Amino acid sequence: MLQRIGDALTRRKWLTYLLFGALAVIFAAWGAYGIATINFGGSTNAAKVDGETIPYDQVRQAWLEQQAEWQQRTGSDMPPAVKARMEDALLERFVRETLLDKRTHDLGYRVSESQIAEAIRSEPAFQLEGKYSPEVAKMRLQQAGISEQQFELDIRRGLRSAQLEDGIRETDFLTPAELERIQSLQNEQREVEYAVLPAEKFTSTDPIDEKSVQAYYEAHQLQFMTPEYVHLEYAELTQAQVAAQTQVSDLDLHDYYDKHKNRYVQAEQRRARQILIAVSKTRDDAAALKRANEVLAKLKAGGDFASLAKQYSDDAGSAAQGGDLGWTDRTTLASFAAPVADAVFSMKASELRGPVKSPFGYSVLELEGIQPGKTKTFDEARAQIETELRHDKSADRFGDIQEQIQQQLDEGSPTLASLAKQFGMQSGEVAEFVRGTGGGALGNSRELQDAAFGDPVLNEHRIGGPVIVNNDRMVLLRALDHHMPAPQPLAQVHDTIVAAIRKERASEAAVRAAQGAVRELEAGTAFEAVVHSLGVSADPAHDVGRTDPSIPAQIRSAVFESAKPAKGKPEYRALALSGGDAAVVGILGVKMASPLDNPQLLITTRQQEGSRYGAEATNSYLEQLRMSAKVEKNLQVFAQ
Repeated sequence: MLQRIGDALTRRKWLTYLLFGALAVIFAAWGAYGIATINFGGSTNAAKVDGETIPYDQVRQAWLEQQAEWQQRTGSDMPPAVKARMEDALLERFVRETLLDKRTHDLGYRVSESQIAEAIRSEPAFQLEGKYSPEVAKMRLQQAGISEQQFELDIRRGLRSAQLEDGIRETDFLTPAELERIQSLQNEQREVEYAVLPAEKFTSTDPIDEKSVQAYYEAHQLQFMTPEYVHLEYAELTQAQVAAQTQVSDLDLHDYYDKHKNRYVQAEQRRARQILIAVSKTRDDAAALKRANEVLAKLKAGGDFASLAKQYSDDAGSAAQGGDLGWTDRTTLASFAAPVADAVFSMKASELRGPVKSPFGYSVLELEGIQPGKTKTFDEARAQIETELRHDKSADRFGDIQEQIQQQLDEGSPTLASLAKQFGMQSGEVAEFVRGTGGGALGNSRELQDAAFGDPVLNEHRIGGPVIVNNDRMVLLRALDHHMPAPQPLAQVHDTIVAAIRKERASEAAVRAAQGAVRELEAGTAFEAVVHSLGVSADPAHDVGRTDPSIPAQIRSAVFESAKPAKGKPEYRALALSGGDAAVVGILGVKMASPLDNPQLLITTRQQEGSRYGAEATNSYLEQLRMSAKVEKNLQVFAQ
């Protein structure tokens, strides 16, 4: 059930984190202690955990979804070895969820109804235009096949689990000495020299024999499969289409205007010019203020504002236009600089004011014009009113159509053509809707992927949907044909394989060259000489920190994973890089940094490391809990 919630709610991550937090990592790392695997026969239970049962249907459904996810990601069935591991991992996850839930209940952890309500209201998948919508929440849960009661129950369990984890974490702490040591290590620097050996320099033009091509083809069969796809017939309807068909009368428009007149209030607007004297690294606050007063004096002496703005203003957006800020309302201007907005909207026409201090520096202002606020007349707002009214009415109609289609699909067996005709939907076909990438006019949304490759469409030969995409598009699907992945003929991928073998051999040759270079370096040959003999270049040795972007991340990681070099004796390594290249790396020395006198950094470090220590403590606690549990697993849940 927990996996279904995590997957079904548009792949949102908040609930997964809420339910597990750091425990997700712990679950993956645990072994299987105290397990008795038995055959439950015709039992409807997937497992028993200290007397608590795990329903068969929950685990079975999660397993089907996990297999579908694998197929969508890889385009193939799970290999037997992977399947066995994932089966046990899935069942073990349910076991640990049950243990954790039972433990938190027994310890007296409780969650209030208001906490559950807040968690539900804050779920993005349940929101429409940034606000919680009960209708959207209900629809999402229905699409996921989860009852409201079950969803609330799982949230309650997740919040209780989070309380336990927080309680364990808060019992751990860092000593001042540990904190200083951590900071010193984090700020450690190592003197490094390195050279990258591009694989392309080692590419051979020797012919690749057919035996090698055949062997590569057989060893990498999954790379040369045709994609799984389905030939789909579909019908779709957008809210924009519904809006275009929606009729609105003059009476409707007038009534809407009267009820929503506050929407058509046009705020007062003002047009001002600005000369901004910015505070920067080269000009401190006092210097900026002095310059602004000098500019203001020039204006008062009769200087042209536009010319002075082009000469002095540091506002790149308005300087070239003579400082013109254009017509703007107070709210818009305040979003850029509130003090400037306050000044502009308290000035009289043609007034000069300044210097006005803002986060950007000092502004000298001139007000050029005022447009008083007003409420648009019906005629002035008519086009806007009609657009808004059509949108509102079409949204209601769109929802009604969805419900009517769903009702017909639940109660009978309508054809796709009859539904399309009845509700004015546009019909079409996609010859190859590919698992993982979609295709054609349908696109590649997750919702359509789930429907197109789900059991109702593929195995039960039913109409899939209505699928709602982006809240304003409704799609119905029917499979005309289904093509499973199949190996591409060797002749078709022959050139690709030859290129792959050449690249693989070139990478291996680059690594051998790097290993040979290391042997030369360890024998005393100078780094520059070795690099020159390989025909590559290298930057001079320099100090590198743990997060220094000046060298590739993979090389940087290897540098700090290596042992510290003895004094006067560099440490050399040959690396195979992820892109196929190789590298020769030398670590010449280490500089341990003193702890920084930065209170905020100390607080951040303490929080980060405290969280890590707390996760380790939680790991130990839950591992002991799992070891002492009595667990019976029914592996027949995966047999069908």
